[in-house]
Amino acid sequence: MNLWVLRHGEAEPRANTDAERRLTAHGREQVLHSAARLLGKPLRAIIASPYVRAQQTAALVHGTLGFTEPVRTVPWLTPESDVQQVIGEIEQLGLQHVLLVSHQPLVGHLVTMLEQGAHQRPAAMSTASLAELEGDWPLAGLMTLRGIHSPA
Repeated sequence: MNLWVLRHGEAEPRANTDAERRLTAHGREQVLHSAARLLGKPLRAIIASPYVRAQQTAALVHGTLGFTEPVRTVPWLTPESDVQQVIGEIEQLGLQHVLLVSHQPLVGHLVTMLEQGAHQRPAAMSTASLAELEGDWPLAGLMTLRGIHSPA
């Protein structure tokens, strides 16, 4: 299984609610840079948080890759989601090559948990950072972190 975890691009500092914050022009550029790293990868699904900035990020990746399947929106990828629940949801998907689009602190904790199997210092995931994990199952401590790439 390959799992890519993408943090949304830079977002506006303010909106009516956190969920309504939109990507900035710089954030869109960041996402396009990260999306280019996914070209040629065997991606089968793009799954995103319902927050606007994550939806915009997923849409940019979707368009860049010419992906045919629609982006799936799920409530379990919001910033404060429980890491163990997210891992369970990923396992239930039964998919082999998945991109998750979400937020800090969730993305940092998720990458660390999948690689190390424990709550330790979360992985550093700046805006539009893309982590690539590989393993037989999406279980805590059983995946190998292939790298975290941040846009220039």
